[in-house]
Amino acid sequence: MSKAKRDSSETEFTCHAPDAKAVFLAGTFNDWKADATPMAKADAGKWTAKLDLPAGRYEFKFVVDGDWVCEANCHAKGECPQCVPNDMGTMNRVCEVQ
Repeated sequence: MSKAKRDSSETEFTCHAPDAKAVFLAGTFNDWKADATPMAKADAGKWTAKLDLPAGRYEFKFVVDGDWVCEANCHAKGECPQCVPNDMGTMNRVCEVQ
C-alpha cells in the first residue's frame, strides 16, 4: 500500500513493489517528470522517497519499471478512495500536506 505522511519538514511517499527493479515518484510537485525523483528500495519491497513540500494538495503516481501506476499491481478503474480521475482517463493518487 502506498501512502504519504508528513514527518517534520518532509513528506514521505512509500510504494510496495517487491519485484520492481526501479521506482520513481512523479507528480505535480516535479512537473510529472518520470525520472526526476527516484525512490530508494528498503526492506520487504518497500520503496521510499522524502520530499520537502510546502502545504498544499498534490497529485502523483509511481513509475514502476516504466509503468505509470497509482500503486504497484493496482488496476482499479475509479474505485480507489485515495485516487482521483485525470485527463488521461486513468487515476492519480492525492496527497494533502498540512
